[in-house]
Amino acid sequence: MLTPRYVQDSETLIKAAKRILNYRKDVTAPDQLDEARAGIARVRDAIKQRSAPAVKEAEKPLVDVLTKIDPPRSNSWIRDNVELIVVVVAIALGLRAYYLQPFKIPTGSMQPTLSGIIAKKMDDPAPNILVQAFQFVTLGRTYADVVSEEDNDSITDITPVKLKLLWDGSLIRMSSGRAYTVGIAPEILEGQLGLRPSYYEVNPQFGKKYRKGESIVRGYADLGDQVFVDKVSYNFVPPHRGDIFVFKTNGIPGIGRPDGPSEHFIKRLAGTPGDTLQIIEPILSINGQPAENYVFKRVESRQNGYTGYTNQHEQPMRYLGTPNDTVTIPPNSYFALGDNSANSLDSRYWGFVPADNVVGRGLFVYWPFTSHWGFPR
Repeated sequence: MLTPRYVQDSETLIKAAKRILNYRKDVTAPDQLDEARAGIARVRDAIKQRSAPAVKEAEKPLVDVLTKIDPPRSNSWIRDNVELIVVVVAIALGLRAYYLQPFKIPTGSMQPTLSGIIAKKMDDPAPNILVQAFQFVTLGRTYADVVSEEDNDSITDITPVKLKLLWDGSLIRMSSGRAYTVGIAPEILEGQLGLRPSYYEVNPQFGKKYRKGESIVRGYADLGDQVFVDKVSYNFVPPHRGDIFVFKTNGIPGIGRPDGPSEHFIKRLAGTPGDTLQIIEPILSINGQPAENYVFKRVESRQNGYTGYTNQHEQPMRYLGTPNDTVTIPPNSYFALGDNSANSLDSRYWGFVPADNVVGRGLFVYWPFTSHWGFPR
């Protein structure tokens, strides 16, 4: 007696056979097509007889002829996985091109709202590899712990390098010929961690010398918030005051590279076309009134890491350098300010952001998994 499951399996074979015949009928010999159709008919007759041996006997020649019509391909799993990867990559590229683009916060100009790369020196050795792995996933933290393997050695240069073709790191070359690789970019090693190649010295021969076993660099870097940028919304609604927005720097005097590739900046949109701005520390005024939006008041509070809006202190400002200065935003332009106003290179220094340079709105901090994870404000 046939079980319901066995009948179902046989019917599945018949359906598969029909699909193969439809798919391969243009490249299959007529006699094989006739043989396959006859095999399908025999399986159906065996099912009606409700005899398991008869069904098994009828299935075998059908499977044999189907194998001739559509032979199994060697390494088909490779083909299937390659096709899957191609589809995933195509979807990712489509999202990047038309909707979401990942963006890494490079500097501290938006702190503490968004974190740029922050590095600190350490006296103690780095933690064990499991702790490092956990901190990398959760905090985006990477360590550098390099000890000199030679006596009387010095740094000749620090150059950027891609680690495993993906990660921005540094190659530290020494006068002895040795080289050390770390997962922190050169500008961070030299800037925040204070690593100095010998060419910083007036006479390179007087550069810092390292004894064997002496620490060359020991510290860590939190690699900054990674943000998805919404590239679609501004096609339907104009940018609003208070938005976190990303823009290209090409064509902006003072930061743009006229002949080179454009960089991307992320700032707070403080002024839209026609607005008149003024800063009387720590207050930002828009059109003669203190800014009402929560995101501006938060900066003005000078609490929880915010500095308040500032006028000129050291580097000359092009706009809003004194409490008496005002600026009116021209058509098709925006005024960008960093939330870390005391340490932000923004529109006060280099001017307006053309509307054509706007890339999109900062939508979601997707990594690392700190308190900033989620929708930024």
